[in-house]
Amino acid sequence: MLTKRTIIGLIVGSAIIALGAYSLLSQIGPTITVNEHFFLEVGDPIFLTIPGPVNASQSLKIIGDTFDLKLESPGDGKQIPNTSYKNELKLNWIHSEDGDTKIKIQNTGNNELEITAVTEQTPNPIGFTFDIMVITSGIVIIGFSMGFSLRKPKGF
Repeated sequence: MLTKRTIIGLIVGSAIIALGAYSLLSQIGPTITVNEHFFLEVGDPIFLTIPGPVNASQSLKIIGDTFDLKLESPGDGKQIPNTSYKNELKLNWIHSEDGDTKIKIQNTGNNELEITAVTEQTPNPIGFTFDIMVITSGIVIIGFSMGFSLRKPKGF
């Protein structure tokens, strides 16, 4: 017979295992697509590093009053020295070799910037380890909760 605590532990542990497994399966493969949306306050800089494999497509859209942008892509990829822009900028590029694209954006206008990036990145090995830890914690929760349904010896 299962106690209420055991049933609750089974449900919670199963939910945690399912979330960890979904996250793990969504990151399997040579690349993952990441959609990011930022807002940059007046005068603030932002530094972005995008790790990507060969032939990974990247896109960046910046909307704002005025801003400075510097972009360095690995290999013979897109290179933009520190340049000022107004209103809107749309960039699309492809990594010519494995490596990190480095981007620096400085808001020089009177309004906040809206930055939208859609990138193909290599999966983070720390994320893989984190997902395994989440799955393991779900198993531990189920194990502890099963202990509540065991018959207790005399004296407890």
